Amino acid sequence: MVTAGAGTQALALLLGVAGASRTLLEALVPYDWAAFDDFLGQTPEQYVALPTARLMAGRALSRGRWLHGDESVIGLACTATIATDRPKRGEHRAHVATWQPTLVASYSLHLHKGLRDRSAEEELVSCLILNALSHAYGLSDRLALQLQAGDDCQQHFADLLRSARRLHQNAIPCFSVSEDGDVADTGSLAPIILSGAFNPLHDGHLGLAKAAQAHLTQPVSFELAAHNADKGPLEPDEVLDRMAQFAGRWPVVASHAATFVEKARLYPGSTFAVGYDTAARIVHPRYYDGSLEKMRDALAEIRQRGCRFLVAGRAGEDGQFHAAPSLAVPEGFEDLFRPLPRFRRDISSTELRMSGEKGSR
Repeated sequence: MVTAGAGTQALALLLGVAGASRTLLEALVPYDWAAFDDFLGQTPEQYVALPTARLMAGRALSRGRWLHGDESVIGLACTATIATDRPKRGEHRAHVATWQPTLVASYSLHLHKGLRDRSAEEELVSCLILNALSHAYGLSDRLALQLQAGDDCQQHFADLLRSARRLHQNAIPCFSVSEDGDVADTGSLAPIILSGAFNPLHDGHLGLAKAAQAHLTQPVSFELAAHNADKGPLEPDEVLDRMAQFAGRWPVVASHAATFVEKARLYPGSTFAVGYDTAARIVHPRYYDGSLEKMRDALAEIRQRGCRFLVAGRAGEDGQFHAAPSLAVPEGFEDLFRPLPRFRRDISSTELRMSGEKGSR
């Protein structure tokens, strides 16, 4: 749970119940702007806004999952501005959000200014927070919100499970989740895409994304390969579990595009940021039924669709460091593979899983 501006009464009520540690993993109150920005990892466009509440809930979810492994976690957040010891020019309002792998729920409460004192506004916001938590748990119980004329409360639900099931049924080619929890059945992404299985997401992935963004001065999105060329399709719950690692941090899309030529069809004009090992597979005949002609045709289509590859070097199984210039690229396609300079991060998801280490915070 993370709350700023209001909502500490809800926290006190949660902590006042015996056995509260079975419900509450951690609570943060980043009241100062520096603390707020540090928790989010960025400065929001507006501190008291619905997208900011969803960002906070997403970061709460990803932090809670990192702390608690595979346990079921709910990220709960509130950002608010209510009555204080000085007059406020703007409206009194609160935005509350919960983020779970299957659902992002958000609530906006706008208060009739001057109708209540701070304690009454705090009580109303805290009731909304507890109701949001009750809904996230699938409970039917709700506290009565004592709304008056001039008050307004709106709610919105983004159903990630529905989109994941539609993807699994091949009803849609992909779906995306923005860093602040908006869900869309579309593959519209940033100009740079980093695709992978992300099992788990680790600092090598994030380091590559940041290095590619700095090198090309363009934003980055992640793509979860829900259908890998070497493996079968992931089940909806596994897709959502892996996508939850990006909550509140980065935009991510899930697709069944198993090869990069399929990805080029979904995301024309994109630059794919890849590690050397992935680039080596792109130019290996094995992935084209052993046919050099099919490989050249695929590379030609990738070029025709305006896509290219930015290749980060990494250590291979031989213990040697390999970079883009040593790829066995077919003649005439060298321009598709450009090196990413000054980046190296030899981290393996497989090794992390085998050692039991955690992924990125």
